[in-house]
Amino acid sequence: MAEEKKKRIKGFAKVVAKEVEVLNTIEQFKEDYKDSELKILLNPKDGKYAALLVIDKGKIYVESIENTPKENIKKKNVGWDGLLGAKMQFFVDLLGGGDISMGSIIWRILTFRIKIKGIKNVLTLMKLFEYE
Repeated sequence: MAEEKKKRIKGFAKVVAKEVEVLNTIEQFKEDYKDSELKILLNPKDGKYAALLVIDKGKIYVESIENTPKENIKKKNVGWDGLLGAKMQFFVDLLGGGDISMGSIIWRILTFRIKIKGIKNVLTLMKLFEYE
């Protein structure tokens, strides 16, 4: 079988990749996730591309997925273990180290501003930002 050519990362996924691919250089991250296989989809509802965060046996990388039509980001097509959907500003605050507390996240979930599926896997995101 021929190896699949690596797709070019576009849009929001490119920003996410710059933030998280630094983790590949941290030995503690590699050790903690050496047995993990996990896919988390970060979908900005008002953006053109979603970011699929893939942790594969101690290595992390990001793929971009066009989020329209909705079939492109369905679990059966992408195979994600967790989904986090919100407006782009939420992700900007999250990645930029903005003022986001657990209380504000819970409030946004209760008011349907954030959509989460597979919450146990999505909570892995919070652990990832502790390494930096």
